[in-house]
Amino acid sequence: MGNLYDLQMKDIEGNTVDFNIFKGKKLLVVNTASKCGYTPQYSELEKLHEEYGNRITVLGFPANNFLWQEPGSDQEIAAFCQKNYGVTFKMFCKVSVKGKDQHPLYQWLQGKTGKTPSWNFCKYLVNEDGNEVKFYSSDMHPLDPQILSEISK
Repeated sequence: MGNLYDLQMKDIEGNTVDFNIFKGKKLLVVNTASKCGYTPQYSELEKLHEEYGNRITVLGFPANNFLWQEPGSDQEIAAFCQKNYGVTFKMFCKVSVKGKDQHPLYQWLQGKTGKTPSWNFCKYLVNEDGNEVKFYSSDMHPLDPQILSEISK
C-alpha cells in the first residue's frame, strides 16, 4: 500500500469505507480488544472522540493477536463496545495487526514508524497529510497530555 488514502476497508457493520474521507484529518488508529486489561481505554477513546472530534478522528481496529483477547465476531464486538462503553467512534472489522497475515494498514503504519503493536490498545497518530505518524504504546492513555498536545498542534 503506497498511500493511506488508497485504502478501503469494511467497518464493523460491513460497510466499505474509503480512506479518502480522512484526508486532511488527524487520525488516532488503535488496535482494540474486549478482554484485555486495557479494555477500559474504550471509555477514554470515546471521550476523546466526543471532546476532540473536531480535531481528531478515532478509528478502532479489533484484533485477536494477543492472547486471544478479541475472540468474538464483528457483531459481538460492536454489541460489546456499545453496551459497555457507548462507543460511537468508527470501528472496523477485525484485522491482524502483526505477523504473516498483518493487514495492509498495519504494514503501512509499521513502515512509517518502524513499530508493530506489542499489545492491544497501541496507538498511531497520523497527521493531516498522512505522512507523519507517531506511535504510542498500550500504557499511554488516549487522554494523556502528550497525545492531547499533538492533537492541539
